[in-house]
Amino acid sequence: MNQPNISLEERSTKKVFWRVIPFIFLLYIIAFLDRVNLGYAALDMNEDLALASSTFGLISGIFFLGYFLFEIPSNILLHKVGARKWIARIMLSWGVVVIITAFAQNAGQLYILRFLLGVAEAGFFPGIILYITYWFRGKEQARAFALFMTALAASNIIGAPLSTWIMDHIQWGGLAGWRWMFVLEGIPAILIGVVTYFYLTDRPQEAKWLDKEEKEWLIQEIQRENEQKSKEGQLTTKQVLSNPQVWRLSFIYFTLVVGLYGVGFWLPTIIQSFSSLLSNTQIGLISMVPYIAGGLCMILWARRSDRTGERKVHTAVPPLIGALGLIGSGLTSNPYVSIIMLSIATIGIYSFFGPFWSLPALFLTEASAAVGIALINSIGNLGGFVGPYMIGYLKDSTGSTKSGLYFLSICLLICFALVITIKKQASESSELSSEKGGSYDGAADSGEKPFI
Repeated sequence: MNQPNISLEERSTKKVFWRVIPFIFLLYIIAFLDRVNLGYAALDMNEDLALASSTFGLISGIFFLGYFLFEIPSNILLHKVGARKWIARIMLSWGVVVIITAFAQNAGQLYILRFLLGVAEAGFFPGIILYITYWFRGKEQARAFALFMTALAASNIIGAPLSTWIMDHIQWGGLAGWRWMFVLEGIPAILIGVVTYFYLTDRPQEAKWLDKEEKEWLIQEIQRENEQKSKEGQLTTKQVLSNPQVWRLSFIYFTLVVGLYGVGFWLPTIIQSFSSLLSNTQIGLISMVPYIAGGLCMILWARRSDRTGERKVHTAVPPLIGALGLIGSGLTSNPYVSIIMLSIATIGIYSFFGPFWSLPALFLTEASAAVGIALINSIGNLGGFVGPYMIGYLKDSTGSTKSGLYFLSICLLICFALVITIKKQASESSELSSEKGGSYDGAADSGEKPFI
């Protein structure tokens, strides 16, 4: 590749990065905060509405049932009508549901509203993952995914002190602070949903903010990768749904998400158990620590994966670290050691995402990716039902969250085992691997390609 091409590549990639990543990063901060702020509300809400731990766990998890049922149809529609319109619609609808949640009076109403929130938000995350594949080549995707998903950490870093501060300081009109939290954190989704409609560009072909040369280069690069994957066999929707590679990734993601949301929804309650003297705001500030550590390591690990072109080990190691962190937290009664171990667990869980979401794009073209990514995410997010519910159930049964942490660690160990036992298959050439910046497990030779 000559110098002018390198210059064009760098210029085009950088322009796409700054146009796409910061905005979808902001969208995911809002999305994830509106999904997990229930965990902060629980500090006061559970007592106000007389919710048992198992009831709260079920309320937390039922979101993912609605999400699961409508995930694939939503992502197919996004692929057809365009990200700009569909993501704007998703944000507007979930913002409305979050605001209505502020007025729930009992567990039954919360069950319904959390289910509807899952329906409203279905398709957002896999839609954004799919959207990234429209704009970034395979060798850049792990970093793009990780930078986007750093919003998981940023959402909690921002949301933990913000949510708990609102709960402690805003009781306007006699309405409890946790209710105002839902109102004030639901409004941004509606406002940014309107902005999304005018800001997002569906495809590189429509990017007026790229000059002609940049646009042509990007279109050709993305098209070349899709053509290469098509040569190896275009998968129909039916084939994607029955593809064992897709289902393996789905179960891998399921076991990881059990840990992600088990920790995410229950972390404030775990910290609250350290001392009865902690205020909601103090709990929020302490909650920031694991997410700051997780966010920083998430970016560094994904950059290493992209730099080496290695995916398998970079996907397998994080859940192992996460499991060790959760086991360590369960074994100690010292609050300082517990926070350190929970930070290690969060580092492991978050570092998984960048390398993992690079995997589907290795063997799915755009059309099949819309279905494949949605299936992986929808099956995986059922773990978001299992994790919070099991911690609540085990806490009611044993009087402690420790057994719940051990359960989450077992799921992460299974995740590690499912990834590390992936095997390679022979192929006619390693061209696809080399074009994407490396092989799936970093050891492909000529004539060999990754398992997926």
